[in-house]
Amino acid sequence: MYALFEEAGKFMAGRIMSEAEASAQVELDSGKRVKVKAAQMLLKFEKPAPAALLSEAAALSQSIDLELAYEFASDEEFAFADLAKDYFSDGASTVQQVAALIRLHEAPHYFRRGGKGRFRKAPAEIVQQALIAIEKKKQVQAQIEAWSAELVAGVCPDPIREQLYKILFRPDKNTPEYKAVVEASKASQTAPLDLLQNAGAIASAWDFHWQRFLFDLFPKGTGFPALQAPAIQDELPLATVQAFSIDDSHTTEIDDALSLHGLGSGTVTVGIHIAAPGLALSPGGAIDQLGRQRLSTVYMPGYKITMLPDSVVQAYTLTEGRDCPAVSLYVTFNESDLEVLKTETRVERVSILANLRHDQLDQTVTQEWLESEEVGTEAPVDLPVDRATLAFFWRLAQTLKSRREVVRGKPENFNRPDYSFKLDRPSNEHPPTGDERVLIGVRQRGAPLDLMVAEAMILANSTWGQWMASFGVPGIYRSQASMAPGVKVRMGTKALPHAGIGVPSYAWSTSPLRRYTDLVNQWQIIACARHGATAALAAPFKPKDAELFSIISGFDAAYSAYNSVQSSMERYWTLRHVQQQGIEALEASLVKELGGGVWLVRADNLPLMFSVMGAQGLMRGARVLVKLGQVDLMALDVSGTVTAHLDAPPAQTDPEADESDEEDAQSAGPLTIAIDLNDSAQSDGS
Repeated sequence: MYALFEEAGKFMAGRIMSEAEASAQVELDSGKRVKVKAAQMLLKFEKPAPAALLSEAAALSQSIDLELAYEFASDEEFAFADLAKDYFSDGASTVQQVAALIRLHEAPHYFRRGGKGRFRKAPAEIVQQALIAIEKKKQVQAQIEAWSAELVAGVCPDPIREQLYKILFRPDKNTPEYKAVVEASKASQTAPLDLLQNAGAIASAWDFHWQRFLFDLFPKGTGFPALQAPAIQDELPLATVQAFSIDDSHTTEIDDALSLHGLGSGTVTVGIHIAAPGLALSPGGAIDQLGRQRLSTVYMPGYKITMLPDSVVQAYTLTEGRDCPAVSLYVTFNESDLEVLKTETRVERVSILANLRHDQLDQTVTQEWLESEEVGTEAPVDLPVDRATLAFFWRLAQTLKSRREVVRGKPENFNRPDYSFKLDRPSNEHPPTGDERVLIGVRQRGAPLDLMVAEAMILANSTWGQWMASFGVPGIYRSQASMAPGVKVRMGTKALPHAGIGVPSYAWSTSPLRRYTDLVNQWQIIACARHGATAALAAPFKPKDAELFSIISGFDAAYSAYNSVQSSMERYWTLRHVQQQGIEALEASLVKELGGGVWLVRADNLPLMFSVMGAQGLMRGARVLVKLGQVDLMALDVSGTVTAHLDAPPAQTDPEADESDEEDAQSAGPLTIAIDLNDSAQSDGS
C-alpha cells in the first residue's frame, strides 16, 4: 500500500511500512523513511508506483483547462477527488485524481485551499483580477526578453537609457529595465557596464562620470530658482583701512581680504576681513535653505557648482573698488617679535583696494623678491599693494607657521607639489564636454601668496573659535585629539584642540560664501560682536541645539562626497592628459604593496596613483620607471609595469604622509557598479 502526502508545500509518495491511528511510517523511493501524520496523508493507493504516479500526474495536470475546471467545480467546498470525477469521469483513476490535486494546488487565483485536500472556488471578480495580473506579468516578461535581445544586439532601448544610472548604481531589482540588463549580461557573458556601452547607452566616458555625479548628488539639477539677494540694512561704519584679497583667477566667491596698518611704528594691526552674507541672510530663509541643501561649493577642473546663486554671491563678495560689508578681525602685533597684543572683532564696511590673483603673480611675488634687500620697495607693474606690506605678511606667515609647528611637534610637510588643471576652452560657464585639451601645472605647496592667506585664515578661525567659546556661544568646530596614526579630524560644537594644525580650537569661519558651516559660524560671531556677554541668548543657535548637530552631519557627508567627486574628475583629466600627451612611461615612487606582486605607485610629476607589476624585491619609497598600459577612462584606471629601478627609498618615512597615501589610495581604485548578476531576471517582484 502506498500513501500520497504533502510536506513543506510539496507532494510526495511512498510505501507504507507501518501505520498507527495518528501517523504512519512511509519509505520513499530514496530509501529514506519518514513519519507522516494522518492529517498530512491525502490518498492511499496500490498502483501505480509512487514515482510513476507523480510523474504521470504532473504531466496530465497541465492538460487540465483551469477555466473549464472552474466551471465544473462545485460552488461549495470540495475535495480534489470530486473535481477529478467532475472533470474526467465518475471512475477517475488515481493518476487523474492526483493530476487534479496538482492543478488545484498551483492555481490559487482560481481555487483557494480549505482543509486536508479540500478547495473552494475563488470569487469570480478575484479570478478576473488575478487573470489580468497574470497576463500583465507575461507581457512584462515578454518586454524583458525583448529588451534583453536588443541589448545583446547592440541597441539600447529608450526606457533603459533613461534609467541608466539608477540601474547601474542604485537599482530597483524588481523593475523590468534592471532585469533586462541582468538577463542580457548573462546571455552575452558581458559585464553590465560594457554591455550598456556597446549598446550606445553611454555617449562618452566624460558624460558617464558627469551624469553619474548629477544622479548621485544633484538629481534635480544644478540650477537655482530665481531669488533676490536681500540687502544689508545695517548702517555700518567705514573702516579706515584698505584691504586686498588673494585668490586664483577663477574665484568669484571672494570671501576674505587682508589689510595692514601701522607698519614701521612698532605696533602693527593686521585686518582679516570676511564677506558678511550673515548680515542679510537669516536661518530658515529661502536663500539659507539653498545653502543648507548644498552645504558647500563643488570644485572640479574647469568648472564649479556654487553653494549659492551667482546673483547672491555678487551681492556680498569682496569686489575691488567697492566698500563691502565685512566681519573683521583686527589683530595687533608687536612689530619686532610679532607677539599678539590684542584682538578685536568689528562689523563694518571695508574698502577693497584690489583682488590679486596668485596664478598671475606667483612668478613675481617670490620668496627671493620679498626677502631681498637689494630690491627696492617699488611694487611690480599692475601690483597695487606695496612690497613692504607683502613682505610683512610673508614674515608674519612664516612666524605663525613656525609657532604652530612647535605645538604640532613637527614641521608641516610641503614636499609634494600642488597641481593646477586648466581646460583649453573659452569659458567656464558651462560644464566641460570631456574633449577639451587639459594643461596640468605644478605649484609648490607653501608658495608665499598661498602661505600669507592660509596663515591669516588659520589665525582668524582659531581666534574666533576661542572667542565664541568665551561667551558660551556654540559653533561648528574641527578638532583632532592627536596626530597619532588613525586619529581623524572630527566636527563638533565644542572648542577642542586641533593637533594637526597646532591650534587650541578651529572653527571654519572665513568662507561663508562657499561653505555653509562658515555661514553658521558667522551668524554666531556677529551675535558675539553685537551682544558681548549676552551673546549666548541672542545667537541663532543655542548650546546643544539639535540643528547644529544636524548641520554637522549633513555637511560632513556632503563635503566628503564633493571631495570624492573632485578627486574623480581630477583623475579623469589626468588620464586624458596622459592620452593627449602620448605619455608611454612615467617615473614614480612605490607607495604600498597590494599583494600578489602588485604595488601602488605615485607618479613623480602628475597627480596620479595606479597599480604596477614588476616591483618585487623593492622597498616602499623606491623610485621606478613605469611603462604604462591602456588607459580606461570609464573605470578611471591605468596599470603599468616597472621597467627600471631608479634609486633607493629614503631612510625614513613620514607617518603623516603614510596616512595621506592611504587616503589617496582609496580614490585611486576602479569604478564599481551595483548590478548583481546573481539576480534572476525571472525573480518574482511584480
